[in-house]
Amino acid sequence: MGKFGLYSGNDSSSFISFESHLEGLEGEGEGGMVGTKAVLLNLREFVKSLGNNVVEEVRLHRIVYAKSLTFRYFLDIQPRKDVLSISIRKSRKDLAAEHTIKNMQEMENIKAEIADAYAKI
Repeated sequence: MGKFGLYSGNDSSSFISFESHLEGLEGEGEGGMVGTKAVLLNLREFVKSLGNNVVEEVRLHRIVYAKSLTFRYFLDIQPRKDVLSISIRKSRKDLAAEHTIKNMQEMENIKAEIADAYAKI
């Protein structure tokens, strides 16, 4: 059973961990903190700090962040080897803003937009 009480399969083999998305990324996390892996870890920490009601849903090819159990997502991250493809939604009706992030500076540049999307969704 998934985090929301929904069945996503008959056994636990359908469970996808956040860490599985780190495996194919360039760079190091934790102490090294360089590359795409470090950007994803920092971004995850930032998004979770936005509020108690941030829900992380790890999917096969992406990580989606939503606000509360209503699951209105505001951030969709698709990790690739050397970049993160990011979609930011500020409302249900508007199209998502698309970004390609390669380094910490580019991530820092979109943090305000992510926070704004979290507040408005």
